[in-house]
Amino acid sequence: MQQKKLTLIRQPLGDRVLDVFFYTIMGLLAVVCAYPIWYVLVASISDSAYVNSGALILLPRGVHYEGYKYILKDASLWQGYLNTIIYVVGGTVFGLAVTLPAGYALSRKDFPGRGIFTFYLVFTMYFSGGLIPTYLVVRSLGLINTRLVLILLGSVSVYNMILVRTFFSSTIPEELREAAFVDGCTNTRFFLQFVLPLSKAIIAVIGMYLAVGHWNSYYNAMIYCMDRKLQPLQLYLRQLLFTNVDIDTGLDQELMAKQAQIVSVIKYAVIVVATLPILCIYPFLQKYFVQGVMIGSLKG
Repeated sequence: MQQKKLTLIRQPLGDRVLDVFFYTIMGLLAVVCAYPIWYVLVASISDSAYVNSGALILLPRGVHYEGYKYILKDASLWQGYLNTIIYVVGGTVFGLAVTLPAGYALSRKDFPGRGIFTFYLVFTMYFSGGLIPTYLVVRSLGLINTRLVLILLGSVSVYNMILVRTFFSSTIPEELREAAFVDGCTNTRFFLQFVLPLSKAIIAVIGMYLAVGHWNSYYNAMIYCMDRKLQPLQLYLRQLLFTNVDIDTGLDQELMAKQAQIVSVIKYAVIVVATLPILCIYPFLQKYFVQGVMIGSLKG
């Protein structure tokens, strides 16, 4: 049998030019976003003389690992790592435990006072008591210098509740709820057995928001936790960026100058160590992240 030849439809010249233009713009944006990460990684393993002089551009020069050797034996770094993991896990779990039921309740049209609660929550997005009243409340609750304050603060966001509410309103059919209630299903059982399994995308999105927020947070720790044993990794990084690494004054002048030069390399190494876990987790959640944001952003 004679095979039929496939006829290829060529794009018009204007469309091809437009495609090249868009791909070029997106490529440049990708380079602009990726280069700072690449530079920090390269600078963390390069000779400090090239880093401090600005001669380092694309590839590492004078490769060594002195910065990583310094931070890997620093007990404060690992204590900060442990604290940050505790705050990320605790804050994410607590935030999801509050945000998901609240978003589901606000998505139900038969929820009494739905409009009043929505107005009250949205009002707090634009008007808040401020730092001093918040500090007084935290102090009156006895949460100063405790891990609990860093888990609670920043875990619940009205924006996340609205995102979850919109997602539930757009994706959970009303007919499914009615059929489940006809069979004797309660609100709690319907939420746990039907709503949550159908909401993996938005759970991944909110979980990612909360985890990244807690991982990068240092301000609350700076205000409410003076105990260094409770401070997270990012506060350790901030203190390192704004201060100098301790230099042994017992060394001769040449060794002191050399040790002072590697301070910047140590800072870059700490940035890499502090950023690496989030960069490793994000690719596994990306497919849920894009889907959840697009669905949750629709007007409910």
